[in-house]
Amino acid sequence: MTAASIGIAPAHADWLRAESERFIVYSDGGEGKLREFVQELETFDRFLRLRMGLDVNEAPLRKLPIYLVASRRGLLQVSPDLAENVAGFYTATDEDIFGIALRDQTVNTLKHEYAHHFMKQNFAYPYPGWFVEGFAEYYATVEIGKSRILVGKYNENRAYALQAASWMPIAELLSKRPLQSARHRDTYYPLAWLLTHWFLGDTERQKTLDVYLRDVGAGGDPVEAMERATGLDPIELRLTLRRYMNGRIPYQGLTVTFPPQAMTVTRLPPSADDLLLLNQRLKIGVPAEQRAATAEEVRRAAARHPDDPLALLALGHAELHFGDPAAAEAPLQRLLALQPNNVEALQYLARARMKAAQDAENLEDSDRLNTEARGLLVRAYRADDANYATLLLVAENRNGGEGYPNDNDVAVLEQAFALAPQLGEARINLAQVLMFRDRNEEAVTVLEPLVNDPHRPSPGARALLLRAKGVSEVEADAQEAETLRRGEAEGEATED
Repeated sequence: MTAASIGIAPAHADWLRAESERFIVYSDGGEGKLREFVQELETFDRFLRLRMGLDVNEAPLRKLPIYLVASRRGLLQVSPDLAENVAGFYTATDEDIFGIALRDQTVNTLKHEYAHHFMKQNFAYPYPGWFVEGFAEYYATVEIGKSRILVGKYNENRAYALQAASWMPIAELLSKRPLQSARHRDTYYPLAWLLTHWFLGDTERQKTLDVYLRDVGAGGDPVEAMERATGLDPIELRLTLRRYMNGRIPYQGLTVTFPPQAMTVTRLPPSADDLLLLNQRLKIGVPAEQRAATAEEVRRAAARHPDDPLALLALGHAELHFGDPAAAEAPLQRLLALQPNNVEALQYLARARMKAAQDAENLEDSDRLNTEARGLLVRAYRADDANYATLLLVAENRNGGEGYPNDNDVAVLEQAFALAPQLGEARINLAQVLMFRDRNEEAVTVLEPLVNDPHRPSPGARALLLRAKGVSEVEADAQEAETLRRGEAEGEATED
């Protein structure tokens, strides 16, 4: 039993909020360390842009929120069932996209996840899963100094796995969609890193990698494309990577400096100690058996901060999703009386109206409630026209209406996708309307990164992708079976 579960208020933390051009970072620690961290993130983003040939001064459409906490207890406030060895995580939901990590530990976890976030934001390309992971692993270990940046260093845990464990077959590693039946899955990420490092560590091999990725992106078989690009079959590539690993793996030291970035730091009210992280838990979802207890926890915390905006928002949110939906109305309306342009309050009230419209006993009531929801969403959009959650709700409100999806509906979902390409729901919703409008090739481009994602492969997205391609499940399963067969043959021909 935790202190939170029996209603004990957490220790006073004095939460700070730092906002820069690309990030919003919350921390329960000191201001000096917070400023250093935000500056490092800003530099990391600019460095990635420099390496990938992008304009280093271009800012993303949406700033990424990150939460820094002093201990594992803070992580558990957001995700009570988090695995023991996790030092931080990144999540994308229909209400928020954010990262959270232990404040004084290595930032490699956040750099890994931000590399994923960055890739999805800036490169709408059907990369194979191994490169998605390899890219994130490669840049996770970047070390940023005052005037020098080291790139290409190795993670000791990944290196140990390559030395100690039997490698998964290269043919399976290369498959565009990570296969659940692959052997030696513990070497998937280390091998993805090693292969990426081998490519990126040499100028000529970088050109070869580009040829390979273009081949796969055009629909080429990922194993055959590798042999076409490098001249190496899976067994030869495996031996090449072993030699590379057993040699002196190089890293680069680059003299790069970026000017200090402006940021504003503000101190949050005392309610943040009780409710800031708890409110984030509400956004990522709560298992059914924990919902009543979570709602009660929010009620107790909010009661300690009467008429506080964060307390009103969290209380309305908790009641709407996990408590008594009718009880959500009062705190959210009170919040709007205090802050008429509070976007989240407008969104939650719109959600409540849309849910009530679904449950309405007659069409007249349903239409009235949906009209009220549209009015709330118009207000939310006017307050912040770059909020993807509002746009997704606008599309949901229109779904099933006359002429859906019309040109404006497609434009709304395209804008939601541009703001949140990391969110699977944004991709699936857009792909569905594109296919309805006979724009299947565009739908394929939107869906492929989601299906190839080693972290969160989506069965529903795979089925939709196959339909967009005009490929049957039987054909796709046969292709994956062939990849597994190649892996078995490779394993029989080599010894670790």
